[in-house]
Amino acid sequence: METNAAFLLIEDNLIDQLITTKLLKNTFDDFQFNVVSDGKEGMDWLYKFNYTSKDQLIILLDIKMPQMDGFEFLAKYDALPEDLKKKTQIFMLSSSLDPNDLKRANENCYVKKLFSKPLSLSQFKEIISIIDYF
Repeated sequence: METNAAFLLIEDNLIDQLITTKLLKNTFDDFQFNVVSDGKEGMDWLYKFNYTSKDQLIILLDIKMPQMDGFEFLAKYDALPEDLKKKTQIFMLSSSLDPNDLKRANENCYVKKLFSKPLSLSQFKEIISIIDYF
């Protein structure tokens, strides 16, 4: 399958990074995929991303991370240029059972959907079907 989407995985857990990378590689032939370990590195990457291109950006965002967690990332993301935000979809990933975390993720205007970790093949297929309408 081909995609014109670039992927940014913001995840501190190495096992979850490997699982998500494998899912992407098994789904897409040629794609841009980047992995960073926390929200601060994610923001640094976004500032360098060429969002003037026609590519879409899919962010897979963990909630609990050191230095800058997913919610802190979303607060900083709000200040980014509208052109970038229009081309971006954010899917949060969580192993948290904290109802406050789940509520905050589901109520955030930038979060398309919240998925439990590790990301399963059926969840990933759901993301792909959402991307197809993007």
